[in-house]
Amino acid sequence: MDQFIAWISQPWPWYVAGPMIGLTVPALLILGNKSFGISSSLRHACAACIPAGIPFFTYDWKKEMWNIMFVLGVLIGGALAGFLLSNPNEVVVAESTQAALRELGITEFGSLMPSEIFNWSNLFTLKGLFFFVIGGFLVGFGTRYAGGCTSGHAIMGISNLQLPSVIATIAFMLGGFTMTHLLLPYIMRIVGL
Repeated sequence: MDQFIAWISQPWPWYVAGPMIGLTVPALLILGNKSFGISSSLRHACAACIPAGIPFFTYDWKKEMWNIMFVLGVLIGGALAGFLLSNPNEVVVAESTQAALRELGITEFGSLMPSEIFNWSNLFTLKGLFFFVIGGFLVGFGTRYAGGCTSGHAIMGISNLQLPSVIATIAFMLGGFTMTHLLLPYIMRIVGL
């Protein structure tokens, strides 16, 4: 068992992880599904829980149960990997990234997310308002407005040669660059980092 834990804990090379991600597209097409992504599962969960009468949630969500199971698997797998397989000593942040983050006031690089921002004590602060509430709303709104998230558009949509997915993926990238290089430094000054 220890050998298996050691094997699965190591970083997987691109030539293994990339084809595994790429194989999801033909697998879903063979199974008859033409959509893939994380954000659509929220719609299915709402359709299962919210009483009928809202047109957006009135459809046979049980046909999409595979998507809800997929997201549950991602959550469970991430939790197991984070608690059982992670080693804080193996988190390596590139020197250039560390320098850029230090300019923003972030100095802790021992975990996957900087604790100066992502911790429970920040939840009800100005930092929490920006990063959890406003950021979460923008991600949720953006994925619904774009008709899907980055994984759905970039992996499945582009593989299906969908022009809207190409446009959405370009917009995601431009938005990410704009946020990182233009807006984030300003927001970090506002929240006091």
